Amino acid sequence: MKGNIILRFSHINQDHKEHGHKHHRHRSVRRHKNGHRHASMRRNGGRRRVFDAAELRLVLLHFISTNPKHGYDLIRAIEEHSGGSYAPSPGVVYPALSMLEDIGFISAQQEEGGKKAFSITPDGESELQTQSETTSSLLQRLESLASEHGRLNPAPVKRAMENIKTALRNRMTQSDATDATALDIAAIIDEATHKIERL
Repeated sequence: MKGNIILRFSHINQDHKEHGHKHHRHRSVRRHKNGHRHASMRRNGGRRRVFDAAELRLVLLHFISTNPKHGYDLIRAIEEHSGGSYAPSPGVVYPALSMLEDIGFISAQQEEGGKKAFSITPDGESELQTQSETTSSLLQRLESLASEHGRLNPAPVKRAMENIKTALRNRMTQSDATDATALDIAAIIDEATHKIERL
């Protein structure tokens, strides 16, 4: 039975130091050095922790349970659930996904372009049922961030702008890019600009 495994993850490294060994079931956890980073956000110039590593894994498992998602989709889902006030970094999300996959709570499907779509497994569904109260509490924490925010947050727009910059840089540096490519891109940006102005 794997119930409560996620909530025990945050104690694994400390237990390993004290006892010098762990059961075979925990070996995959020790391979991920970043697996115990905290998911946090900036607040008043400092650093505010939103989730510890174990809590973040449970939140990710919840969002994966609705339908298969890529890592970027999960970051966006958490950001939207918090009203744009918090988005975990890829540096904490992907190690967490790797650990969830290692212990059998999710599976990964390789897609074209090198992306992975993550789906929940029966063991993962069982874990969510076991941790339903904890999951609800964590989701309420995200919702409270949205309530605390209480104003328009530019974070989603900034993220979208960074995505545009990356896409432009990648496309314009490809060997088959031409003047026609640049004109097409400019037309797309102009159209988006007009739509924004009409909001």
